Amino acid sequence: MIFDTDILIFVQRGNLKAAKVIESSAQRFISIQTFMELLQCAGSKTQHKYVKDFLISFDFTVLPITENIGHRALIYIEEYSLSSGLRAGDAIIAATAVENNLVLMSGNAKHFKVINDLSFKVFKPE
Repeated sequence: MIFDTDILIFVQRGNLKAAKVIESSAQRFISIQTFMELLQCAGSKTQHKYVKDFLISFDFTVLPITENIGHRALIYIEEYSLSSGLRAGDAIIAATAVENNLVLMSGNAKHFKVINDLSFKVFKPE
């Protein structure tokens, strides 16, 4: 399973349900886009280290942006940005999931549910 940025943020904020979902996943993936978003939200080098340690401790594999992922993300922006507000970061994450044949888990159903070829699982933090 590939996890959207919001799931990891839920865990960092102490959401036990999100932590259990991650722990129960046999394989854990994130897009390099998620990694960058997590680092961007960190306010210090100490928090950068916390993010990196977190990803290592949960044995996440960070998937790179490939040419195919970039192309697919562009198509998603053309198809869905006007109708559903899909943003570039979410398009890259969705394209990473599709190109790697992975189910994407996110609490952001609004943007992702419209993408027809995406296997998507909604996370509800409560």
